[in-house]
Amino acid sequence: MNYFHPETLKRISRLSLRARHVVDGFLSGQHQSRHFGNSIEFRQHRQYVPGDDPRSVDWKVWAKQDRLYVKQYEMDTNLRLALLVDVSQSMAFGSTAMTKFEYACTLAASLGYLAIRQQDAVGCLLFDRDMKIQLPAKTKQSYLHTITHLMEKEEAILRNRVHQQNNLQRGDLQSLLQDFQKAEVHLQEALRRAAESLPARGLVVIVSDFLTNRDGLFSGLRYLRGRGHDVLVLHVLDDMELDFTLRGATRFDGLELPLQIRCDPRVLRQGYLHALHAYLEEMKVGCTKNQCDYQLFRTSRPLDAALATYLSKRNALMKRR
Repeated sequence: MNYFHPETLKRISRLSLRARHVVDGFLSGQHQSRHFGNSIEFRQHRQYVPGDDPRSVDWKVWAKQDRLYVKQYEMDTNLRLALLVDVSQSMAFGSTAMTKFEYACTLAASLGYLAIRQQDAVGCLLFDRDMKIQLPAKTKQSYLHTITHLMEKEEAILRNRVHQQNNLQRGDLQSLLQDFQKAEVHLQEALRRAAESLPARGLVVIVSDFLTNRDGLFSGLRYLRGRGHDVLVLHVLDDMELDFTLRGATRFDGLELPLQIRCDPRVLRQGYLHALHAYLEEMKVGCTKNQCDYQLFRTSRPLDAALATYLSKRNALMKRR
């Protein structure tokens, strides 16, 4: 699977991906830093102390006040972009040309491509119930192939896990639901470990279907924000999950557990859509409360248009702040 779609890269190549909050870094780039250095952006004055470079003294202030003050400037720095991609089995579902996992990987790879073009460092973390694999942030163009190769390997593993799940003996509904409650994904631990593993403040992009316990998710988001990271929550769902347009007797096969349910989806549709609306609203409100950007992506929409629209809107909002 080639996650670099030419039309997507063409559409987003002129957009800038900037961190909304202050970031750390060590290379000269185009993102604001908490450190002071040499730049055209003036920050503040401070009183001169012996050992300061005389060239940094503001002699105009000295002429007016007969006191020595040093000018401090903002130092521009690079962005550290961490791509967190969900590899849980529910991501293998797809009713359109791409599964949720393929769409999520294409989305993450496109953002990585854009960031490296801006001389920013990109790393990748794959997670399900916990953090599974981590690649540290680097700025080399060739590093994107390392990241996408990892995604391709994980896609093959994911397919195999789903195939094995389908071949398992299926138990009764009550016992399976009890097993599911014990193994329910909270994401809190995965996001906590991800936050602790990232060496500096930066931009964290989480790409998932977020079919998980929301309390654990929001707790994990708070942990990331508490560590100073800017967080983007990119929610990937399939058309069938969003529209529920199935008709006639249907068998639903579980991806996380060996479970099958037969029913008439037309009877369930109204209740399902009501629950879906409440769930999506909970996601939006929870992300907003935790100062995280939230965006829903449906897998049938061309990714280049969806991503370009989102980044343009994000950049416009940042300019007004």
